Formats: sequence, C-alpha cells, structure tokens
Amino acid sequence: MLHLQLLRNTLHFTRGERLLLLNSAYDPIVEDASRKGVTIVLAEDSIAAMQAASKLSGKSLQHFAFHNYVLHAPPSTMDSAVLNLLYQPNNAWMFYAVQLAYYALRPGGKLYVVGAKDRGVLSVGKRMQERFGNLETLEISKGQRVLSAQKKQIELTESDRAALLQPLQIFADNKLDEGTRLLIEALEINESDKALDLGCGAGFVGLHIARRATQGQVTMVDVSLAAVDATREAVEQSGLHNMQVLPSDGTQAVAGQQFDLVATNPPFHMGGIQTSEIAERFMRETAQILRPGGHFYLVANRFLKYEPAMQAHFSQVEEVAGNTRYKVLRAHTA
Repeated sequence: MLHLQLLRNTLHFTRGERLLLLNSAYDPIVEDASRKGVTIVLAEDSIAAMQAASKLSGKSLQHFAFHNYVLHAPPSTMDSAVLNLLYQPNNAWMFYAVQLAYYALRPGGKLYVVGAKDRGVLSVGKRMQERFGNLETLEISKGQRVLSAQKKQIELTESDRAALLQPLQIFADNKLDEGTRLLIEALEINESDKALDLGCGAGFVGLHIARRATQGQVTMVDVSLAAVDATREAVEQSGLHNMQVLPSDGTQAVAGQQFDLVATNPPFHMGGIQTSEIAERFMRETAQILRPGGHFYLVANRFLKYEPAMQAHFSQVEEVAGNTRYKVLRAHTA
C-alpha cells in the first residue's frame, strides 16, 4: 500500500503519544502505532472498522463515535491525528475531520492527511490551511500526498463548537436516491411482516415498510453509528412504534432471529475499491435469517452481476423492477 509507506516515511511515533484516528480505523498504521507503544484513540463511525482496528493492535482501543466526538471527548488532548481520505464517504466528512482534529489536538499537535488528488486531498489541504493557518506537504508519490498542519495556541470559539455539532450527511445529501426509490416501489409488504432493513442508511426503506406492516415489526441495522443515530431520529419524528434501530456489522445484531422480509441497498465500494464482497455477505447472512416463504429484495447498479451469487443461496431469483441504471432483485426461500 503506497499510502502506508508514505505515512511510515513521515510519522515518527513516541511511546505514550496519544494518536487520534479520524474515521480511519481500517488503516494499517494502527498496527505500527500499537507496536511502538502509542495510545490509540478512534474517532470512528464504522463498528466493523473499530473491530478490525482492535484485531490489528491486539488490544481494546479507546473509541468515540466520529460524528459526535465532541459530545463525549475533551478538547486539546491528542498529540497527533491521522486522516486517510480513502475511508471517507464524501467531502463533508473530510472537511468535518479537519475541524474535529483542530478540536482534539493539543497546541503543538499535528494533523496528518494522506490521500490522492482524485480523492480530494487538495481541497482538504485548503481547509487545513484555513483552519490551522499553516500547511506542509511532506510526501508526494504517484498522485498520493501526505499533508500536515500544526495547531497553534488558539482557543476554540463557540462557532467552532457549533460547527462540529451539525449533523453529518450520511449520503446523497440525506435525500432519497433513485435506486432506493425503485426498491421501495418494488416491495410487497404484508401488514404482519417481521422485516429487516439491512444497511439502513438514512432509514427510508425501513420507515416505508413500517408504515405498511402496521401489525408487524421492523428492525433497521447499519454498520455506521452516524446512520444509526440519524435513523433513530427519523423514527422518533415519524411517531411509529413498530420499529427498532441497532448498530450492526451485517446481521450480527439479529443473529438467530427470523424475518419474513429483508431489504437492502448494499454499498459496492470499500476503501475506494469496487467490490461485491459486502453484497455477497448480505446474501449469505440473509439466507440464514429468512423464514421459509420469505422474500429478500436487493437493489443494485445494473452492471453489477449479483444474480449468480444470489442463486447460490436462494431457490428463486428474479428481477422485479428496474431501469437503465438500476435493477431490483427478489429472492425467495423454498
């Protein structure tokens, strides 16, 4: 990994140093820092990444949710912070991370950002210059850069704190995207269904099901703590009482339960790389929790060849809705 080598060239850890990983717990630098006796703190919203970091380090790590870190962790306590742009879902999260680093770092502490031009590292650099008042380019290689900024003796203002308390956008500006709309329109829902919204995001699918499964129960799960909090707020505002929202890596939180209906719009990028791994995992796990006669709905970009993997786990697979960009697949259990 080029970015890891660049970080190793620029980061020189000291035993006992306090290092903050900014929504970047998947980064292998966790293992390097742990071996050198660094105290690692995760500002992390993915519970899967948090678990992976604990395995890499070989120990339990201190953890705060990335999206509401300032509500639970004190300011000006970290010696250094690392942000890997590869793991950030959009620009809003990157720019928020710069603000969060400024909050968390002690005076003299440094923020290190690693990323490529096509991942927005130059835009992040501008935000670092604006926030910290300084910026240094430490390494450049094959489009990847390591940038650094040092926190000076400047107190946080009330506007700084207020900016960090603004809710982060989950994705698609928290609006209903085209694929999710097609999925919702294709769902056949019985009023007594026990349903699972797997990877609920902002909660649109689960809320739709709950409004129709009035005698049933809907569980919504997501690996992102920001998504879980946003969905819980949406559920509270809806006034519906047949719903629960749980943090979960895949179906871990509902293992052993059985469902009549499972619906998902799975991500197909991980660490900036296209992959079918998440969708295929959802298929395998759904096959274990779907009742006989139950239905599994999955929406995907049309170019993604998910049908063979679904057919390996379900007795019947068919396309029930779609357009030139998306398709909705429905699988049945025998």
